[in-house]
Amino acid sequence: MAAGEPGPDEDGGPPSSWGSPRPNEAGSGAGAGSSGAGDAPGTSEPVGRAPAIRPFLLTAGRVAGGGTGGSLPVETQIVATSSGITALGSLAFEQHDIVAACRRPQSVAELAAGLRLHLNVVRVLAEDLRTAGHLAVHVPDAGTTQDISVLRRVIDGLRAVPDSRGALRDSG
Repeated sequence: MAAGEPGPDEDGGPPSSWGSPRPNEAGSGAGAGSSGAGDAPGTSEPVGRAPAIRPFLLTAGRVAGGGTGGSLPVETQIVATSSGITALGSLAFEQHDIVAACRRPQSVAELAAGLRLHLNVVRVLAEDLRTAGHLAVHVPDAGTTQDISVLRRVIDGLRAVPDSRGALRDSG
């Protein structure tokens, strides 16, 4: 050991100058479940547990699913199939969570937010589950998503909704 390097403590463990493991690494303790540095200042409640592994490990480094198409758009609606519900017991970790959460239809973006998973991880895993027959995927018609009249109807509908005081919004 060179001069100036920290050596082991008397008990043979790592030197105290190395510091203790962060609470999330230990998996228990007062800080377990806290996301650490990302917590809002002045709050004592944890935001949620930090992911234990990196997103690229969940997808084996893939950025696209096993299907022939590209990645699923964020607005794609997905729902579990009957074979997916039946196979829940045999699915592992995130795949199980995705199929279980898709008992009701929801978008890829909603699913990623609800499960607190990276959007691209959900895209890849959902495509894998679709290929295996565990999810049904409903991609919106491209003509509808770019139709300006649909956007205009949505805006008009939102303007027709009264605010908290009961007043309608301006149409300008």
